[in-house]
Amino acid sequence: MGKTIKNMKTGQTITKPDPVNQEVLFDGGVMITETDTAGIIVYANRKFREMTGYTKEELIGSPHNINRHPDMPKAAFAKMWETIKRGEMWEGYVKNMRKDGKYYWVIVWIKPKFDNDGNIVGYIAGRKVPDRHMIKTVEKDYRAMLEEEK
Repeated sequence: MGKTIKNMKTGQTITKPDPVNQEVLFDGGVMITETDTAGIIVYANRKFREMTGYTKEELIGSPHNINRHPDMPKAAFAKMWETIKRGEMWEGYVKNMRKDGKYYWVIVWIKPKFDNDGNIVGYIAGRKVPDRHMIKTVEKDYRAMLEEEK
């Protein structure tokens, strides 16, 4: 089995599955999550829960990387964090892993949430259907990034 994730709200530990090489196509619709500034999920809508296979109780309080696929390079997320911590919107292709180990591709956009004083208090993420041809290019880029990380 994979990495263990701890839910900060419930204290429950969730063991991520081993990856299964089977894609579940994201058909669109509204898949939204919100996190605090540390990336802990504070909201996950029904479409997100359905797509990932995790329950609301498992997701709320868990780090958002609960659904990170091991094919995703750390460098891709480092760039994302740099961008959103500056208060800017980030968008990119992401391969995620469901609770059953299957994967799905999405284009994710993430934007900061600000309080009345302009301080970042969290992040909102939405997902779009990816371009199937672009995924091949992105996979090649991500494989090269993963090789550099070894």
